[in-house]
This record gives sequence, C-alpha cells and structure tokens, in this order.
Amino acid sequence: MDFQLTEEQKMIKKMVRDFAEKEIAPTVAQRDEAEEFSREILDKAGELGLLGIFFPEEYGGGGSDYLSYIITNEELARVDDSIAASYAASVSLCAWPIYTYGTEAQKKKYLVPLAEGQQLGAFALTEPNAGTDSARQQTTAVKKDGYYLLNGSKIFITNGGEAETYVVFAMTDKSKGVKGISAFILEKGMEGFTFGKKEHKMGIHGSQTMELVFQDVKVPEENLLGAEGKGFKIAMTGLDGGRIGVAAQALGIGQAALEAAIKYSKEREQFGKPICANQAIAFMLADMATRLEAARLLTYQAADLKGRGLPYSKEAAMAKMYASDAAMSIATDAVQILGGYGYIREYPVERLMRDAKITQIYEGTNQVQRMVISGQLLR
Repeated sequence: MDFQLTEEQKMIKKMVRDFAEKEIAPTVAQRDEAEEFSREILDKAGELGLLGIFFPEEYGGGGSDYLSYIITNEELARVDDSIAASYAASVSLCAWPIYTYGTEAQKKKYLVPLAEGQQLGAFALTEPNAGTDSARQQTTAVKKDGYYLLNGSKIFITNGGEAETYVVFAMTDKSKGVKGISAFILEKGMEGFTFGKKEHKMGIHGSQTMELVFQDVKVPEENLLGAEGKGFKIAMTGLDGGRIGVAAQALGIGQAALEAAIKYSKEREQFGKPICANQAIAFMLADMATRLEAARLLTYQAADLKGRGLPYSKEAAMAKMYASDAAMSIATDAVQILGGYGYIREYPVERLMRDAKITQIYEGTNQVQRMVISGQLLR
C-alpha cells in the first residue's frame, strides 16, 4: 500500500494551506468572538475551485480525486473549522447527492453553480424529534398536480439562511417509515420557505446554523431527487461520506492543537529549561502525535475506498469515531500543556477544544458510529 500523496495532492495541500494562512487565519479569532459567518472567504475558496474539487469538469468541477477533497477539508480545519464545516456541508452533503442521484437537468441547474463556487449548499435532515431516528420525521411532502406541497421544519442546518440550494428530506408516505422518505432540491426564496432560529453554539462560531421552516412550499415535481421513497438511502450514503469529511476536520483541529502545544512547550521555560524537556510534557506530545497519525491513516483509507468506488461505510464510521475522539483528546491536552494560557482566548487552543467537541456529535454521535461498525461486523 502506498501511503504517499501524489504530486497533485501535495500541490493541492500546499495551495489550500497557503490560502488558509493568508485569507482565513488573520480574522479567525475575530470571527469566532463575533460569531460571524464569512461568505467572502467561501467565495474566494470557490474562485480557487475548491467547492467543486472532485466533481467532473463537465459540471464545473476540478476533476481531482476524493482524497484531495479530504486533504482540503483538513487544511481548512487546521486554521478554522467553522469554514471547513460550511465548506463540507456544501460540497459533500449537498452537491454530492445531486451529482450521484440527480438527473442531468438537475446537475446542470444545481450542481454546476455549486461546483463553480457561485452558490452555497446545505443538507436538511434533522428535526427536533427525528435526529438518528429518521422514521419519526414530521416534515411532509404531498404530491399535487405537477408539484409537492412541503410542510414542516428542520433544525441545526449548517449554512441555513446563507445557502442558495438545499437538499431536504420529507415524508411522502408516513405508513412506510424510512421507505416513505423522499429527497427534494429546494431553492432559497421559494414562497413559504423561511428561516427560523439562529443557533448560538459552543464552538464553530463562524459557521451559521439555522432552523428551516416550510409552510405550503410548492416544490416542482422535477425537483424530486432520485425516486420517491429513496430519500433514506440518499441521506445515509450522504452521511457516510460526510463522516469522512468530519474525520478530516478533526485531523485539522488536532494538527493545529499539536502544533500550538509543541511551539509553546519549546518557548515556555520553568526551572531554567523549556517545559518540553520535562518528560511528562514530552510524553504527552508523543501520545498526541501518535493518536493524530493513527486517525489520519484511518481517514485517508476511508477516503481512498470511497474514491475507488469500494464499500466504505464501516471505515468511514471508524475514521469519524476515532479521529473526533483523538481531536478532542489532543485539544484537551494542548490546553493542559499551556496551563492558564490555554484557558484564555489570547491563545488558539481554547477555541480548538470547543471546535473539537462538535466533531464527536455531528454526522451521528460516536455512539451511532459504534452501531454502524458493530452492525457491519455482525452482519
């Protein structure tokens, strides 16, 4: 097995790191403090071709491989996971289902502007009483003459209110449970489609999270994504890929926390020597680096499998579970190494610790990942 990145992947990694350091890093603390979403940064990422990085050129994409997308997500999260979360929601959770399940007309109308970075996307599945239990969805879509009438609401939607294109899931036949769920493409501005509460979160302050409200929204029949009743499959395959993206975000957070801890431990002196000369600190750093590298190998393996069209659900769940736990552990240890300075906002590790927590929660909590993994093992 070749563990080396290709020359193209190395170039993409360097390009994204340079972009993140120049365009994102200078304002990350300010945007975190103000809970400010930056569409300007995502627009610039679009101009670089990052929002369509692995889609075919015929649909406005860059034609790179899936691992290049994961590397991009990792490098963005290393500087600001808020940007990485918004980026991943658009690329992986909105554009990818349209590319995979959409008609040619849907791809030309919706995928092309998403891949070219002209528009932003969002994915709307979660409801107050229907997170992991998708069969309890209350949002409904009733078929009329040439359209579906959509009613209900969604919560915790990344890019809500900012995105132009939404992949939304609704019940078309409640009697069938998950087999009665269908997927639809909605546009911002459709009559009856409005936005509710903006969430104020522990972390990823610069990523906008809002409630979506649907009141008699007329969705054209041609905006049905895939076949009626196939929404659950679309959602689950989207979340499988999304888990690899979350793992990549966790890698970026963990990398940033490790780098901050190493830098501080070399500069901070106690009893006449840098604290990194203390074995207790040196061993913490060694453990942090080992957990990070193990997480990276799991994540890249899952990305490679997906990119080659091979089964990857178990590996995606393993990567998401392990990488997010590692990020939380590494960020916590970084705060500990910095001591009192780690707890104040002058240093980045307290933000990294807050941002790391969400990677253990979204795309299914890590308890859900264990269900996925054990289900695959016992099948």
